This record gives sequence, structure tokens and C-alpha cells, in this order.
Amino acid sequence: MGLKLYRPLMLAGAMMGCLWGTPAAAQFSDLLAVPKVLIDRAIEARSTTDIGRDNEIILKVNAAMADVGTVKASSEIYEQRLLITGIFDDKAVYDHFYSKIKGITGIKKLYWHAVYMAPDDPRRAKLLDWSDVLILDTKAEARLVGSMDVADVNFRVAADSTGTVYVLGRARSDAERKEALARARDGNTVQKVVDYIVVRP
Repeated sequence: MGLKLYRPLMLAGAMMGCLWGTPAAAQFSDLLAVPKVLIDRAIEARSTTDIGRDNEIILKVNAAMADVGTVKASSEIYEQRLLITGIFDDKAVYDHFYSKIKGITGIKKLYWHAVYMAPDDPRRAKLLDWSDVLILDTKAEARLVGSMDVADVNFRVAADSTGTVYVLGRARSDAERKEALARARDGNTVQKVVDYIVVRP
């Protein structure tokens, strides 16, 4: 939900470069949530080539958002596994966006959690508003960052208006995976946790 900047002191110059390289529309809080920026990825346990592939995909996702003309989706990505969440109130826009995302090359796995929900759908009354989703997302990620047993830079966290928290990334062991999920689940407004963690030393 918005730009995620975590280590600005050491890499302030790199951060500014990343911000300037981000499409202007993506810098608004209710637009496509840009995944962790390069200043955070720089210390991840993966190659710069792999990180670059993720960044290329996200640029294409942002371009798809601009082409469709919608602000209803958010994304996270890790090792070319792309997570899309959001609620659309226009079926034609929803279908168009889905087709654009499906057409992006380089995606190894698409986790599609964006849904269409009519403006008068009674289920909307139970949805969290944007500020509550932001709090849910931020707190879930903070719990991972605060755990000594979780290498948080290898995980991505997202939340949506149904109270669902998604955890995407790589754990070095099953114990780390379980700890990450437990941390994500440990929140008063968390209704469900979706596990997209792979275990690989």
C-alpha cells in the first residue's frame, strides 16, 4: 500500500533514484502498491539478476494499470511469483486488467486475488476501508521485521479489505516459515492468512 521504504539512512541516494523511476501514478496511496524498492532488496539473499527480473515485471504491471486506467489493485512479487489483490467495481475494467496481467512475460506464478464486486453488493458493508487495510498491512510487516527468527527481507506481506494477510517469499526452514505465518496471523483484525512461502535453504 504505497511505497515501502525501510533503510533510508544508508541508501538515501538509491532511494531517490527508485522514487524517480517509479511511475507518478504509483506514488499515490490508493494506486498500485509498489513492492519493496531496491534499497530494501539490496541486502536480500538473491542475485541482482533475479531482483532485476522482479523489477521488470512490476514496471509492466504498473504499465498495465495505467493502460487500463484503474487504481483498484495492489501487487507484491518475489522470485517472479506475482501476487495481485484488489476489489473492482467495473467488470469490464476487471477483465481487461486480468488479460493485461496474464499477457506479461516472465511471471513464473500468478497468485490472483483481485475480485469483481458490484457497487451495490451487500458484502461491501463488511469490507475494511483503505486506512484500516494500510494499518493491517503495516502491522503485519512490522511483526516480521521484529522477529529475530525471520529474515524479513526475504518475505513480502500484503493485506486486503477482507482482512486477509498474504505472505509471499522464501523461508530457509519450515520452522522459519511457521514463525513468519504466526507473526502475520498475530493481529486483532486479521481474518485469514494466505501462505505463499517456499522453503529453500
